[in-house]
Amino acid sequence: MHGFPNLTVVEHPLIQHKLTVLRSKDTSKKIFRELVDEISMLMGYEVTKDLPLEPIEIETPLERTVGYMVSGKKLTLVPVLRAGLGMVEGMLRLMPSVRVGHIGLYREHDTLQPVEYYFKIPPEPEARDFLVLDPMLATGGSASAAVRFLKENGAVRVRLVCIVAAPEGVQRMLDDHPDVHVFAAALDRQLNDHGYILPGLGDAGDRLFGTR
Repeated sequence: MHGFPNLTVVEHPLIQHKLTVLRSKDTSKKIFRELVDEISMLMGYEVTKDLPLEPIEIETPLERTVGYMVSGKKLTLVPVLRAGLGMVEGMLRLMPSVRVGHIGLYREHDTLQPVEYYFKIPPEPEARDFLVLDPMLATGGSASAAVRFLKENGAVRVRLVCIVAAPEGVQRMLDDHPDVHVFAAALDRQLNDHGYILPGLGDAGDRLFGTR
């Protein structure tokens, strides 16, 4: 047990299998992108499992019946640029009708503090459920800033979806935004002196897009 009330670790066997391949330094960019996409889609089931349903009457080829559909929630994906982009398509395959906003942040290498350079979300944020996407929750600075920007612009319901989290980042989110639940495929050991997650998987953005 991890002891964080704001954290759900999604331990499905398929996710854990794919995460192990994702971590390997020998995994190619192509396979890395595909795995981030697949893990994101699989995590989407857990993240959305408590969405409310409403009864809908429909006509099957044989008779009328009542089914259930997601009721009234306006889901919005918000990837944190740039690494968060790798998680969008997997989520969209699961929920093709959702809207997508974007938050541009980068971490200043010396101070490790987030710097905003882009922010755009759909209208009526108070009526939406936001899923912030970022593969890595390291220091928590960028994730906390992204959530803060959303709240300052009217968001009320926000969840954070990442693949690998560090205890320091989860604690930062708990301290700054105790109302925001964090979903991760793994809670790793710690950060190193440069703010990278250990054992981690390296820099997700660089491995997704082939940069350094």
